[in-house]
Amino acid sequence: MAKKTAYMGMLTALALVFSYIEFLLPVNLGIPGIKLGLANLAVMVTLYIISARAAFTLSLVRILLTGFTFANLSMMIYSLAGGMLSLIIMILVKRSNLFSVTGVSVLGGVFHNLGQIIAAALVVETAGLLYYLPVLILSGTISGVLIGILSSILIQRLTKLINDMQN
Repeated sequence: MAKKTAYMGMLTALALVFSYIEFLLPVNLGIPGIKLGLANLAVMVTLYIISARAAFTLSLVRILLTGFTFANLSMMIYSLAGGMLSLIIMILVKRSNLFSVTGVSVLGGVFHNLGQIIAAALVVETAGLLYYLPVLILSGTISGVLIGILSSILIQRLTKLINDMQN
């Protein structure tokens, strides 16, 4: 239990640091909210090494802390919508064993953007925002591939490290 708590603390801190880095270095492609999703590295590692419940907790805590620290209420709503939809999809597809770590990450990236655009369309009460969906799907796919590759490497190395420490 103490090791799990320590891992969760480190992964949460890492997710916050990654969120802060993304806050400092925003990507401006003409559409607000497009980011690499570095904090998802910590969520993916948690999902694969600890548990889905731990990944949910980490994601929720990270979104709330990041929202209160670096953003505003509307940004927090969009992050919650995207983050929770993304995580639900990632948990489901991981359990199916049909997708690699990178595949899970790609679906997470795409559904994160889908959740955010749906939340934004509901807040501003216009479906016109859905025209951004193709660009957001593309950015979610590209981000998902990059984060998925990095996550896969981290998961393999951390799993080996944890196994070596236990032996």
